Amino acid sequence: MQTGAPLKTRHEEILNAIVRTYIETGEPVASRALSRRRSNTLSPASIRNVMADLADEGYLSQPHTSAGRVPTEKAFRFYVRSLTASKIQSSEFERLRSELSELPTVGARVERSSYVLMELTRNVGIVAAIPAFEQELDQIELAPLSDRRLLIVLVTRDQIVRNRVVVLDHPIGPDELTSIRNYVNRNFSGWRLGDARRELLRRMAEERALYDAVLRNLQVLFQKGLLDVDPAPEVHLEGASNLLGLDLHLTREKLRELLRALEEKQRLIELLDLFLQQAPGDLAVHVGLEEVHPSMKDLALIGATVHFGSGMPGRVAVLGPMRMHYERVMAAVLHTSRALESVGL
Repeated sequence: MQTGAPLKTRHEEILNAIVRTYIETGEPVASRALSRRRSNTLSPASIRNVMADLADEGYLSQPHTSAGRVPTEKAFRFYVRSLTASKIQSSEFERLRSELSELPTVGARVERSSYVLMELTRNVGIVAAIPAFEQELDQIELAPLSDRRLLIVLVTRDQIVRNRVVVLDHPIGPDELTSIRNYVNRNFSGWRLGDARRELLRRMAEERALYDAVLRNLQVLFQKGLLDVDPAPEVHLEGASNLLGLDLHLTREKLRELLRALEEKQRLIELLDLFLQQAPGDLAVHVGLEEVHPSMKDLALIGATVHFGSGMPGRVAVLGPMRMHYERVMAAVLHTSRALESVGL
């Protein structure tokens, strides 16, 4: 077999059969066992010859001299190109869509979706919502706490809710807080936050602000960050403990490094951005993720880009071992991403 040449049909069939068998059993695949599983009459000797060719091409490895063959990263990459997602019942889709629609915020939907992915696949579910830098104000709420502390709740039009507790130099009464809330919501709901901040600064700079109690108190809260937001994405990961039972050929220290990496929000965003660059609605399957972290060499990522109802982009993905049931995971990712998009905001 010529090195680097396209695989012959028989070689493709046998390679895919080896990968499927290895996914099911987790054991090296022998030619005799493969011959028994195949419906045709290809002999074990003929299969051995094909397996030798595939090994020469880098698709198979042999952990022990007397053992069968194990598919390599190259083999898994070839295998996933031939796959399509299995079907999920429409009733399951409607159930998830209904469940997500009852949740009030993007953050709640992101968290729930990652849990659903973990449950459906028994791997690691990751969902991220990435806000636009310039967001629009929906409303604010102000709730007094003890010791001159104040809870500021800021809701943007994409239904992301941000809470901040500030400490006031002087107490502001409940009626005054209600007046401030009504003033901001009445005047600036629907405004881009940057424009609202600039207009508030202009109004507070006017001479009449000295005689307007609402604007005076509003200035205090403005200086405490009333309309400031951190455009950090909402990212949630569920099921990292599922990696502990896998044979990832990692030392205990390397496994700890992997789990620490998955706890870093920025590292997760880098992972999703690097491998999920396809058009919304299309699935991406990537095998071997050492570009992100050396300890991810034996992992695979299946994901999709989504657009929430407000147009805010997001990512839906499952992280798991190379030896995973790809069709089932692909279906779970498509199912979850379409449910998220259909809910809107």
